Amino acid sequence: MMSFGKICATARYLPEKMVTNDDLAKWMDTSDEWIQSRTGIRQRHIAEAENTSDLCFKVAEKLIAKTEIDPLSLDFIIVATMSPDYTSPSVACQVQGQLGAKNAMAFDVSAACAGFVYALATAENFMRGGMQRGIVIGGEKTSKLLDWQDRSSAVLFGDGAAGVLLEASEEASIIKQMLRADGKRANALTAGFRLNNNVFHESPEISTALVMDGRGIWNFALNDVTKSLKEFIGEDSVDYYLLHQANKRIIEKIARKMKEPIEKFPMNLMNYGNTSAASIPILLDELVEAGTLSLNSNQKVVLTGYGGGLAWGNLLIQL
Repeated sequence: MMSFGKICATARYLPEKMVTNDDLAKWMDTSDEWIQSRTGIRQRHIAEAENTSDLCFKVAEKLIAKTEIDPLSLDFIIVATMSPDYTSPSVACQVQGQLGAKNAMAFDVSAACAGFVYALATAENFMRGGMQRGIVIGGEKTSKLLDWQDRSSAVLFGDGAAGVLLEASEEASIIKQMLRADGKRANALTAGFRLNNNVFHESPEISTALVMDGRGIWNFALNDVTKSLKEFIGEDSVDYYLLHQANKRIIEKIARKMKEPIEKFPMNLMNYGNTSAASIPILLDELVEAGTLSLNSNQKVVLTGYGGGLAWGNLLIQL
């Protein structure tokens, strides 16, 4: 009998340091009004000494504590991130080692802001192949990728991590999935470029900080992402849409294009900014904690991630 992945627990971790728009205005040509009117963001968490693996490990610890499972029973740990500590080892392997989950395979998924959706879909497919239990985390320390003098990008992002624990079930929780990418527009968002320097070749100077074509990403979200979301939903009835938390105006426009009430599109970006691969699971955990969503409730929820790559994807989940 085929088994499926069911979400049994959610958890999140945010760094302690809070940076408001007014804080940014102290050294950057910006203001609280300028940022809020364009994005809806008021503040964000910034990790100081902690790195991405530290944030993700905190989430894994919380998931283990909530479910009281033995880490040795985990079959996999998947981390979605665009801001790993190293090129190698992966963040997932670092978490696996700290957790003592030596029986779990571990690897990272790099799909930027669509990363958690990609990672969760990957985990589900492993579970359909017979795996019994695993953890999926979206975690980012995007603050280390930014040019902190660039107000067009630095004001948008924050750090954080969140994730879920999946266990095998006879009933499908992830009802359907749609994953897409368009590498021809890869340069619309770049970060962490690695110079091609060696003794035989010298690379020209190229920025390694995050660079984004804001208008291009805006059009991508309102056209490609919305079109795929409409196609994906079809005639299905949805209780809530958990969209990547990048910009309040984008989410409001997508809601109007979907002809759905904005109440179905919960937002928390005002408190966290754009946390890339962590944004959807942070929102999911907050909604579960608040009682808006309940595990084992049969509520139908759509997770939609989109961003660098360009990559985007949709999952329809029955909790």
